Amino acid sequence: MKNFQRRLKARYGLWAVVTGASSGIGREMALRLAESGLNLVLVGRSQATLEQMANDLSDRYEIEVRSVIQDLSVERSLETLAAQTQNLEVGLLVAAAGFGTSGAFLNCRLEQEVEMLHVNCRSLMGLTWHFAQRFAKQRRGGIVLMSSIVGFQGMPFAAHYAATKAYVQTFAEALNVELAPLGVDVIASAPGPTNSGFADRAGMKMGKALSAAVVAQGTLQALGRKSTVLPGFLSKLLTYSLLPLPRWARVRIMGGVMKSMTKH
Repeated sequence: MKNFQRRLKARYGLWAVVTGASSGIGREMALRLAESGLNLVLVGRSQATLEQMANDLSDRYEIEVRSVIQDLSVERSLETLAAQTQNLEVGLLVAAAGFGTSGAFLNCRLEQEVEMLHVNCRSLMGLTWHFAQRFAKQRRGGIVLMSSIVGFQGMPFAAHYAATKAYVQTFAEALNVELAPLGVDVIASAPGPTNSGFADRAGMKMGKALSAAVVAQGTLQALGRKSTVLPGFLSKLLTYSLLPLPRWARVRIMGGVMKSMTKH
């Protein structure tokens, strides 16, 4: 077992909750945590996928895995998840559920944008509040929140999605400071374009992209050591190359990139 895997189990075991676990980054996070020996609560909408994952991971790594079939855009989803984890010694929350949209804001479907706001922000905030309360009482715990490099400035043609990620980024940065004295680690993971199924749902075409496995690995290695991680070389390249520019210029450049990636 690798050093960071031993550290994860020692610091955050026995249980981890992973949202968005049925695909993409959430799935890879669950795989890495299973390899580290943590028991898992897998949260997602696909019952067949989650149950198959639970069976595979419990057999392969001899851990306990529970699946919670839940749509996080539903207002009462937090109550459901809280009830199903109340008797477990949870030490780690990975809030990987989320999705995006793209195209001109005037052409968006309002109901889809509201659903994205609920999943990316409202449910994430509620889950973070609930488990932060538990972790503070335990005097230990970890929280992983999925930001994005698009959250560092406005992004035309993905305006609302980028705004949800800016919310996550600033939320995680502040909580990293607030909760550290209570023994709770918080990290914002801000990857660049990632092959995770995100682009298809958002209606985008991506060229170079990170693998979800690289994002998961880099994020978990940085947990407890940084407030923000840019996992993978591509995330660092895209972010640092824009840093010398004024914010208005970064917004225009990112808007041009996004416009070229959208199918609309």
